[in-house]
Amino acid sequence: MTESSTHARVAHGGKAVYGARLGILMLDARFPRIPGDMGNAGTWPFPVLYRVVKDASPERVVTQKATGLLQSFLDAARELVETGAEGITTNCGFLSIYQREIAAHVQVPVATSSLMQAPFIQSILPPGKRVGILTISARTLLPEHLAAAGVNPNTPVVGTEDGREFTRVIIGDLPTMDVAAAEQDILEAGERLVAQHRDIGAVLLECTNMSPYARTLSEHLRLPVYDIYSFITWFHAGLGPRDFGHPASVARAWQPTISLLPGRSTERVGDP
Repeated sequence: MTESSTHARVAHGGKAVYGARLGILMLDARFPRIPGDMGNAGTWPFPVLYRVVKDASPERVVTQKATGLLQSFLDAARELVETGAEGITTNCGFLSIYQREIAAHVQVPVATSSLMQAPFIQSILPPGKRVGILTISARTLLPEHLAAAGVNPNTPVVGTEDGREFTRVIIGDLPTMDVAAAEQDILEAGERLVAQHRDIGAVLLECTNMSPYARTLSEHLRLPVYDIYSFITWFHAGLGPRDFGHPASVARAWQPTISLLPGRSTERVGDP
């Protein structure tokens, strides 16, 4: 047996969990999470790690700017990275206000909010068209939330808070939801968005809980709709690019990578 073939079968450790590159910071909530919701693990075509941030209720994060919760989010993000996550996201678009702090704290790629897609979406639209945002609460989506995600402050924003089901259930953290009524709230908000702004060329969903309805909304408005699912599947693709096999790739040994967290070294397999 050659030295090279022997080395090719040496495995290296350093992490508690392998095969789940994405860590998701979750609000402390118990409302229904149907397929397509970020908090439903079956939504993702790849394994994920979850960490619930204690006392981070939907109401506190959405209506109170997550006041007093920064350290809890920092600690939970670090725990995810130490467990094995190589990138971090969250399940609330309003957490864009913590983007800079979380990224600086864990030193791995961080995508706190679906809102971060807005500049890119705007760049791909034809001249004279712009992206519009649907949110769970337009009244509390503040300029600082938008600025932290790099969103143009003049971007049109419409919320679902005047509907009868979606915002009420999510913000109120209620145990049951009329899904058809929630969908109708989102469709009506989309209709208002395009009626008030005739130049809308694409819709961006701020709220991660809106993803199950993205397809229906797109067909209803006949416009592209982007959401947290579109964002995080792209984000994850960079954490573990697809290996297309021969002839571009050959069998590889486990290759060491160094964690960006001080004092933590990790090893990962070359092929996902």
